[in-house]
Amino acid sequence: QVQLVESGGDLVQPGGSLRLSCAASGSIFTIYAMKWYRQAPGKQRELVAGITSGGTTNYADSVKGRFTISRANAKNTVYLQMNSLRPEDTAVYYCNARITVTGGTGGADYWGQGTQVTVSS
Repeated sequence: QVQLVESGGDLVQPGGSLRLSCAASGSIFTIYAMKWYRQAPGKQRELVAGITSGGTTNYADSVKGRFTISRANAKNTVYLQMNSLRPEDTAVYYCNARITVTGGTGGADYWGQGTQVTVSS
């Protein structure tokens, strides 16, 4: 069994910063890409940022230059540093990872439970 647990969501003022973390645990053999998604009320879930096992990153246009994704492979953890936050960044942020479990073949997608980020004055 594999679990992803996010942390770091909070209420922050516009222009502020937050750092989200997502730790994977369980019977993990390999973690491939790790990603952050977000879902605002009444909107579809959207990809925010992704990072491959080799460290290649990609970002949604709306967060380029403000957000930075990184990962610590030894800790099975992915981070999202969010700077210059705007009210439109308000959403539940979800961690996603493609993982092969110990003794398994191929990979499967796993999701965290989400962490709330609210940007408001």
